[in-house]
Amino acid sequence: MILSMSGVVLLGIIVFLFFRKDGLKASHAMVSALFGFYLAGTAIAPSITAGGASLAGLLGGIKF
Repeated sequence: MILSMSGVVLLGIIVFLFFRKDGLKASHAMVSALFGFYLAGTAIAPSITAGGASLAGLLGGIKF
């Protein structure tokens, strides 16, 4: 768990710097995918899933 969490933090910082510096390239997309896989294995994954489902429900309920 400690290794996964430090990997998530490191990859998160790298992804942030990639977006900040210049556009997303193929190598940046690979790092972003790795970040997602590591993040899915942490304890915060259920909260992210619940938040995404809540946001989808909120957006789905908007009527134009």
